[in-house]
Amino acid sequence: MSLFHEIVDKLLHWIEGLGYFGIMIGLMIEVIPSEIVLGYAGYLVFEGKITYLGAFIFGTVGAVAQQWILYGIGRFAGRPFFEKYGKFIKIKPKHLDIAEQWFLRYGAGIVFTARFVPIMRQVISIPAGMAKMSFGLFTLLTTLASIPWVLLFVYLGKTAGENWQNIDEKAAPYVQPAILIAIAVLVVYVLYKVMKRKGKTI
Repeated sequence: MSLFHEIVDKLLHWIEGLGYFGIMIGLMIEVIPSEIVLGYAGYLVFEGKITYLGAFIFGTVGAVAQQWILYGIGRFAGRPFFEKYGKFIKIKPKHLDIAEQWFLRYGAGIVFTARFVPIMRQVISIPAGMAKMSFGLFTLLTTLASIPWVLLFVYLGKTAGENWQNIDEKAAPYVQPAILIAIAVLVVYVLYKVMKRKGKTI
């Protein structure tokens, strides 16, 4: 077993030992991808060690709390923090550039639609914090976008049972169409904002 798999295995056992709070903390710090944490949570539901409702609630809280952290750093530490330390959490300056442009151009609604776009779903929280977006609205949009993600991967982990580690294969038929739909929604939202802006200038 490779060092990486040993680390993941130990972290998952740590999550199991903490139960619901392990799921929440695992998603908050995301040392390992959220898909794996949620898939493992589904496996624990399959084993009867936790309930589906509990996994969903604590999974959603953990997913939202992670974005609170990014929002808070963006709001109180700003871009320099991520330019210096972003590499440790896989956030590159070019990701920040795109997210900041999206937020400034298309407004708060992008916080919801960008959640379904890989990489951008984390990064978009940063310019939201930097722009001092309403924390209540940020939380609402983030929660609404996190719910289907948590429901899906806990469900897939539960139905996969002992084979939960093949979560990527199980998720592919759902995630790929979801990403396409999300991109379509994003395009529609962007077009709406552009048309609305043009309407005001006429």
